Amino acid sequence: MTTTDARTGARGRSTRTVPPHRRFRLALPYLAPALVLYAVFLVYPMIDAVRLSFFEWSGFRIEKPEFVGLDNYVRLFTSDPVFWTALRNSVIWVIASLLVPTVIALLLALGLNRRMLGRNLMRAVFYIPAVFASITVAAMWRWIYNPTLGFVNQLLHAVGLGDLAQSWLGDPQFALASIFVANIWQAVGFSMVLFLAGLQSVPLELVEAAKLDGAGAWQRFRNVTVPALRPTTVVVVILTIINALKVFDLVVGLTGGGPAQSTQVLALWSYTQSFTNHEYGMGGAVATVLLLVTLALVIPYMAWSMRGDES
Repeated sequence: MTTTDARTGARGRSTRTVPPHRRFRLALPYLAPALVLYAVFLVYPMIDAVRLSFFEWSGFRIEKPEFVGLDNYVRLFTSDPVFWTALRNSVIWVIASLLVPTVIALLLALGLNRRMLGRNLMRAVFYIPAVFASITVAAMWRWIYNPTLGFVNQLLHAVGLGDLAQSWLGDPQFALASIFVANIWQAVGFSMVLFLAGLQSVPLELVEAAKLDGAGAWQRFRNVTVPALRPTTVVVVILTIINALKVFDLVVGLTGGGPAQSTQVLALWSYTQSFTNHEYGMGGAVATVLLLVTLALVIPYMAWSMRGDES
């Protein structure tokens, strides 16, 4: 014990005596490969997309990009109705993702954190959809929503509600909500696992002390569980916002942005402008707006949560 303490003390003194800039230089050789990959595959494409947003270019090498300044942004905000539909749908998707799948995941985690028969099996059942590729989930739900042979309409006919059967993905009124239901099915499992991991850090002695003080289930949840879950909640919320803003595969696989652009989202509209309409400048402008919206949502929340941790 004495030897271990001596070593630990020596290691602590050694760490404290090394200046931060020297520690950074020592760590740099180990960080360099990851930094290079990050710069090449993430930072450079991001900067290049912003640069392209100030040019008009069809994407063909025989044509030189023409600098147009802010013209692409002016077109985007004044004469592109699909952009506003995509922006509205993306905002709706973010808000709905924060409210519905996150709450369901928390409730499932609270339920499956109790000792019960088949708990591990139920955890696996709820988590399995999260491991599927989004395009696979889209293929499955296209079949479920099939107007003639799909499970939803067949079930409605079986229970005598056949009048409610319809083309779920072909009606602009229901298409976006139908895609979102598939997203809930896929997203709940991952957030549930994060909440389950967070629940393991809830101090049992505090829960028992609250019980002895006469606190009810709701009071224990609000005053003990929720504060202990704060770090996990921060991670879940940030990941949910990012995943909601970059939703792409599920929309492409289920509706392709239709019918009549009613399910268009920013990520898909940026792709469509660049690679289908060959307007790389407009595609870059949409991607830049998406980047700014993401930063505007995530950075303030991270700053707020970090201030809360420090206090």
